[in-house]
Amino acid sequence: MLVFSLEPDEPLGRALADALDVPLSPLEERAFLDGERKLRPLVDPRGADAYVVQSLHGGPVESPHDKICRLLMFIATLKDHGAARVTAVIPYLAYARKDRQTKPFDPLGLRCLAQWLESAGMAQLIVLEVHNVAAFQNAFRCPFIHLSVHHAFRHVAEDIAGGGSPIAVASPDPGGVKRALLWREALEEHLREPVRFAMIDKRRSAGTLSGGELVAGEVAGTNVLLLDDLVASGETLLRGARALRLSGAKSVTAFAAHGLFVGNAPQTLADDAISKLVVSDSMTPFRLPAQGPSREKLRVVSAVPLFAEAVRASHVGWHR
Repeated sequence: MLVFSLEPDEPLGRALADALDVPLSPLEERAFLDGERKLRPLVDPRGADAYVVQSLHGGPVESPHDKICRLLMFIATLKDHGAARVTAVIPYLAYARKDRQTKPFDPLGLRCLAQWLESAGMAQLIVLEVHNVAAFQNAFRCPFIHLSVHHAFRHVAEDIAGGGSPIAVASPDPGGVKRALLWREALEEHLREPVRFAMIDKRRSAGTLSGGELVAGEVAGTNVLLLDDLVASGETLLRGARALRLSGAKSVTAFAAHGLFVGNAPQTLADDAISKLVVSDSMTPFRLPAQGPSREKLRVVSAVPLFAEAVRASHVGWHR
């Protein structure tokens, strides 16, 4: 097994290698004066089961497009030099939100990305909590492993459930209902007690949010776990948290797999309607100020154990 990380400043790749008890495989990257890049492995990949870790969020230095290009070229290089199998480990999958046509002549960004990765030689994909699992499954033709982020959040949910008040799992919009229901079912099985469920009405068109005040479900007197796939500007989570509080929720802890924290997110998430904010380490929260209300309520939970389990099972199964 070879594990490469294309993000030397991100801790997830090294933490994954440590969890797998293998060294992080070295690579060389050179930047030319015109902006072109060269990446090459510094170990022989012939016959190897290679895993390439690269989260495709933008910033603080590179755009998602920069990272996609680097990933494509490195996968192709490994295949050119005899790697038996190349698996892309992508904690945050860019363009997962652009999975269907909603306007005339819309692009299908997710399908384009799938075609590029597969044509470069990617044999398998491991990804954490995509926006729409059904669309993701239809876009990719190669084998894939989709990791549900709620498994990483279980211990935080246990602490909240231990406070003595009933808990509820809520989705901030209709599109996330299945994700929230799966977490609710898992919590009921683990806690062996009923967990309530709620959904907040929300619509988005041309980047403008509407709705967000109507709560379907009984949340009065509960500590609510508000689950989304990502937090960008924070507006969706804040609208949901306010609606839940108006419906009688004692507290609202916002959970998201991916913390993008763009735009006015630091100010938006500082609102008292959100008691705590929990994200995974699919990316570092570099856009949040080091000090301030939003940072103080933030907790980053590691998804490395989920990735390590998936990689280990994949590698063992491939050798059988």
